[in-house]
Amino acid sequence: MAAKVEPFWKRKTLDQLDQNEWESLCDGCGLCCLQKLEDEDDGSVYYTRVACKLLDLDTCRCTDYSNRRKFVADCIQLTPAQADQFQWLPPTCAYRLVSEGKDLLLWHHLVCGDTEQVHKQKISQAGRMLSENSVAEEDWEDHMIFRSG
Repeated sequence: MAAKVEPFWKRKTLDQLDQNEWESLCDGCGLCCLQKLEDEDDGSVYYTRVACKLLDLDTCRCTDYSNRRKFVADCIQLTPAQADQFQWLPPTCAYRLVSEGKDLLLWHHLVCGDTEQVHKQKISQAGRMLSENSVAEEDWEDHMIFRSG
């Protein structure tokens, strides 16, 4: 009888992941691509339902992922070296969970095998977002959905 091998996200640190493993952690929720507002007093980060102009509002995937930084200068490229800063990511985010030594959630595609579960479980904002091209920046506050913490 063969020994059960732990999944890579349990047996490796973020620094040990190869590029494919790193990219596969993304659950496709698109929440990191939503515009966020920071409370200057306490540093709290509030997510809005206003999405980056490159985010497909139905699939929650970037429409030009490989070139995104050309079109969105402040797009943040997540790397293992930034793990100590992942607290701004939603608490459901696999990058954040793994960096905190936690397991992936049951709906995550690497656990359940279904990339649509993130949408079926309403983790993503698929179909419930607005493009930043359609909302003036001064009105983003009217579209807050949750606070990350």
